[in-house]
Amino acid sequence: MFRLYDKVVYPGYGVAKIDRIFSKIIGGNEASFYELIFLNKDMTVLIPTDNAEAVGLRPLSSSQYIKDVFGSLMAPARKINYSEFTASNWNKRNKEYQVKLKSGDLKDLSEIYRDLHYIAVYKELSFGEKHLLQQIEGLLVEEISLVEELGQEKTIEHLRSLCSGYVQKSPTTENSPSSL
Repeated sequence: MFRLYDKVVYPGYGVAKIDRIFSKIIGGNEASFYELIFLNKDMTVLIPTDNAEAVGLRPLSSSQYIKDVFGSLMAPARKINYSEFTASNWNKRNKEYQVKLKSGDLKDLSEIYRDLHYIAVYKELSFGEKHLLQQIEGLLVEEISLVEELGQEKTIEHLRSLCSGYVQKSPTTENSPSSL
């Protein structure tokens, strides 16, 4: 159970502060709620306390876990053949990405971020891919900068620099457009 003023992560939306914990009678039953106020969005959400785990509400990641996330960003990207860059394959990849996005786990988010950076080396990202990349980057930056006490700009630079190095480590010769 979370406490008043705890900072938490709501999957897909980012970091929020528990501004209020209160009870309300709904349909004759008393229910307790967390009132979440998002740090970087003008948005307030009520989450039933009994439902917090089911919706994926979680505490901020630890500094050690963030180091693991940085490690996953430096790992080779998921092997994607150039032939997978079609619209129908984007739909399939997007479904996988949405499942990871809804998990709210930083490692899952970092894998999407890394894979999209990898794809961008070989083709211009579609509107949907660019939007997803921006969304994921925002979620990563928001939590990492808060936990590591870094500015958002420094965090963005660090994330992007980690992704720039893995492209050379990836088995790309058989995947690159020039080899097809």
